[in-house]
Amino acid sequence: EAPQTVLPKLFEAWRITHLVFERDTDPYARDRDEKVLEIAKEAGVEVVMTRHGRTLYDPDDLVRENGGKPTMSMSQVQHATKKLGDVPKPIPAPKSLPDPGDTTMAFIQTRPSPEPDFNKNQRSTKDESYAQLAGPSGDFSVPTMSELGLKPATSTHRGGETVALAALDKIIQDEDYTATFSKPSTAPTAFSPQSTTLLSPHHHFGSLSVRLFYWRVKEVISKPNNSSKSSTAPTNLIGQLLFRDMYFGAQAALGFQFAQTFGNPQAKFIPWHLPSKINVSTGLVTGEYTVDNSEAETWFRRWKFGHTGFPWIDALMRQLRREGWIHHLGRHAVACFLTRGGCYVDWERGAEVFEEWLIDHETSCNSGNWQWLSCTAFFTQFYRCYSPVAFGKKWDKNGEFVKHFVPELTKFPEKYIYEPHKAPIADQKKWGCLIKGDGSRSGEDGDSGLQTYPKPMFDFNERREVCIQGLKNAYHIGLHGADEQVKNGTWKRLFDDAAEGPTEGTKGPTREEQANGRREEDIDEFEMDIAEDQNEHEADRGSEETRDNGKNPRGAKRKRGQGTLDAHVISPRKKGK
Repeated sequence: EAPQTVLPKLFEAWRITHLVFERDTDPYARDRDEKVLEIAKEAGVEVVMTRHGRTLYDPDDLVRENGGKPTMSMSQVQHATKKLGDVPKPIPAPKSLPDPGDTTMAFIQTRPSPEPDFNKNQRSTKDESYAQLAGPSGDFSVPTMSELGLKPATSTHRGGETVALAALDKIIQDEDYTATFSKPSTAPTAFSPQSTTLLSPHHHFGSLSVRLFYWRVKEVISKPNNSSKSSTAPTNLIGQLLFRDMYFGAQAALGFQFAQTFGNPQAKFIPWHLPSKINVSTGLVTGEYTVDNSEAETWFRRWKFGHTGFPWIDALMRQLRREGWIHHLGRHAVACFLTRGGCYVDWERGAEVFEEWLIDHETSCNSGNWQWLSCTAFFTQFYRCYSPVAFGKKWDKNGEFVKHFVPELTKFPEKYIYEPHKAPIADQKKWGCLIKGDGSRSGEDGDSGLQTYPKPMFDFNERREVCIQGLKNAYHIGLHGADEQVKNGTWKRLFDDAAEGPTEGTKGPTREEQANGRREEDIDEFEMDIAEDQNEHEADRGSEETRDNGKNPRGAKRKRGQGTLDAHVISPRKKGK
């Protein structure tokens, strides 16, 4: 039962005098907390609302010290934190808790509405987690997967404070790793073990304090024998926490609009395929989208389930679906591929998939990262695209990562592992997998009995240029999500009919004209086939960013030596230099 309805009953039944909770700057949480404060005041209950606990700094404080504006860059965050001083040290955990007394609930519960159920695809039975407040054993333990009605976990990653603290201790004991950690230098292809800390899920669920992590790391890098070799923000471990704070600050300033383009003054308006539907009364996304292009819809489905025909992308998406986590640079690769590096699909579609599958999902970080990688906000070098071939090959030449998550390709050698469609048919047969089809019927070939893997769903170099021109055009027009032309649909007058995306005509749909769209949780025959095939594979097993060789897209200027934050690529010099 939601706090807005259960708390008034508990105040009376348990004779509550004080209510203590932590302030939360997520948009939904702000609305919830305002209602709870009203309820407590009416009931005569004194409220003690503690400061931030999920972040290093209070997001509202960051916004205040940034001139009341959302924090849209690391430099803004670092400038604001200088004014705020050092990160508060965590308070030791209590050694005991007082007996809560009688916690029986002799009143009728008000169950939340079952719709929309964002876990519908993962649910196997009815959610029984609200049957009793204190759980079946009366000890307030965390609900089990079965009580939540969810299917058994496929991820090997486990939660809980005991696990988190043990992982933290192991990291801190390796002082060289802790002091010299630099995110761009960690391999996205490492999976057993991974190359990063994998503590982000614990920060999300509260099983590890971000401030405890901060101070443990700071103690290591401050030691005299480590200080000279230590990496620095924003690429070091502390920098990763500051990036997290940056997104929380941006969301705190913009509210619900931060997680969408429509109404977001910081987000550049780009006419992506599969745009979101907007609620008429609220101006917020509905969870539905318009299928303006059937090919883009097919690409999106193939991307989601890891059947694009690009093994590096498919391995990452299958890892995400199975484990609930992929490396930061892997997220870069798949996000770029779906948006500005191939499919030209709305970043909000990708963010929804990540929200469904990531075990470390934070709305602020997820939305911020997708805006960054789609060049909608935070980052503008849209001509720098991750190659679905070269980037994975840079880190894992032999393709061990691909072979682990795309087992159909296990026997393919280094020469063809990232581009298996180029292998001779005779060799494909010898290696037990034919490269054929569009991914909708992946599995066993009916004629030969061999495994199959799809051909690439498009020519990457061609699609890359299409996307670059689309972004170039949108940047030139210069609209943002809160502009009136975007809200009233007249943005189409500014785009040529032949431009990439749903640009035909002179007026796009206004909020009042939005028709029924596609719901993310609706599963069609295509994705059911892919999902079944994916499950079979799991049961059986129990770019470098693209260089353009000096060819500039028309009008897109490159500055020699201009690199991304990841520092992986230096822009190509002109021929003859």
